[in-house]
Amino acid sequence: MKIKKFTALAAASALAFTLTACGGDANSGNKTTESATTEAATNNAGSSDSGISGTINGSGASSQVNAQQAWRDAFVQKNSGATVNYEPTGSGTGREQFLTGKVAYAGTDSIFDEEELAKVGQGSQCASDVLIELPVYISPIAVAYNLPGVDNLNLTGETVAKIFKGEIKKWNDAAIAETNQGVNLPDLDIIPVNRSDDSGTSKNFQGYLQEAAPDVWTDKPSDTWPITGTQSAQQTSGVVNLVKTTEGAITYADYSQIGDLKAAKLQVGSDFVGPTPEAAAAIVDGSPATEDATDTRLTVDLKRDGSIEDAYPAVMISYLVACQDYKDASVGSLVKEFFTYVVSAEGQERAASAKGGNAPISDALRKEAEAAIAKIK
Repeated sequence: MKIKKFTALAAASALAFTLTACGGDANSGNKTTESATTEAATNNAGSSDSGISGTINGSGASSQVNAQQAWRDAFVQKNSGATVNYEPTGSGTGREQFLTGKVAYAGTDSIFDEEELAKVGQGSQCASDVLIELPVYISPIAVAYNLPGVDNLNLTGETVAKIFKGEIKKWNDAAIAETNQGVNLPDLDIIPVNRSDDSGTSKNFQGYLQEAAPDVWTDKPSDTWPITGTQSAQQTSGVVNLVKTTEGAITYADYSQIGDLKAAKLQVGSDFVGPTPEAAAAIVDGSPATEDATDTRLTVDLKRDGSIEDAYPAVMISYLVACQDYKDASVGSLVKEFFTYVVSAEGQERAASAKGGNAPISDALRKEAEAAIAKIK
């Protein structure tokens, strides 16, 4: 893998998109009322007949939900004969549904592991065991909190790890006060909230905790949250909504989806850096490819230890996953067209503008992604 660095463009404006969900067979076109509404809206907006047609279903990372809606709305508007559905089931479920053939493509915040890679050519829609795995969405993971009167909060990696381990229990704890001089911290219980479903965001956040505070966070990063008996909710929207309604609560979530919750700045050297697209891209800029990356699996080994200047350390890259060779060539053709749009400059800008908070992929990465997509059939 030649490309090891990405660059960022700032997110511009916010657009409102309606979630399209799917159900039924892998490419049946069965949709909810929301899906039908979205199609009608895009068709009425002036869609074109490109000759591209068919239906593909995908599922997976809830972090991608805003980007997926932006991509699909624009793609369907350009290709009126096409229908693309995506259900934000979570990364783990998305990978499972891809491997069992329930969906044609998946979104995931965690790359496929060795065991999953061995299953690609078995029960999936793939005719071979060659996987396409493309980083298409770069986003900060916000440490979001509900603490009235506290608009700015600086936290070290060790403090964050101890909060989510349950070792720091009060908001006016000395460790928090030390990095927030002059802030009136309340004598209030801290309520950590984690994902209850298998989540790539959970795995990426644990990766940050392990690198930033290895003596505190000793659990191996996993899609499953390692601590039991906690406050939890399913999917990104679930944890965000729980924190919004719970004073003293804190969680981790895709920055683009935290709404009006405040987000802590995290320690980088002697400074504290907040979650922005530019700061997220800065850490990716200094991170190498994984050891098992290939020309179709453009996977990245993120460096989250806080050693990269001006780089926000809690970052995730979300991937789109597909077969290189599909059993049904018509499905492969539509996946190829959709993925081509997703990685295009227009597609990346639409995702960034859809909600703000994520960084478009670089031109160099786009060229590698396009080369991988060209192999889909």
